[in-house]
Amino acid sequence: MEQLPNCPQCGSEYTYEDGTLLVCPECGHEWSKDAAAEEEEGLVVKDANGNILQDGDSVTVIKDLKVKGSSSGIKAGTKIKNIRLVESNDGHNIDCKVPGVGAIKLKQEFVKKA
Repeated sequence: MEQLPNCPQCGSEYTYEDGTLLVCPECGHEWSKDAAAEEEEGLVVKDANGNILQDGDSVTVIKDLKVKGSSSGIKAGTKIKNIRLVESNDGHNIDCKVPGVGAIKLKQEFVKKA
């Protein structure tokens, strides 16, 4: 028998399948099997070209970016070394230090793997 994942809401081990969904009888939470598979894989961040990024990679900015609170922004072609991937709800999944600007978070669609 296939081992089903625990409920991501309450942690219950009594989940069951209902068509294409997984259901928790204790809290009533429903989620798709695909979401459960992605959750097991962890955070997957892809650059503008679709390449998978990892912690410690070097990336290049592909578009001029304005930075709030700074008179100068980040120019296209700026190379950023040793990125760190973080989970973020607003899409800023790359934590890094940009030369001349400092520590900043970037969106993955504005960089490409170097």
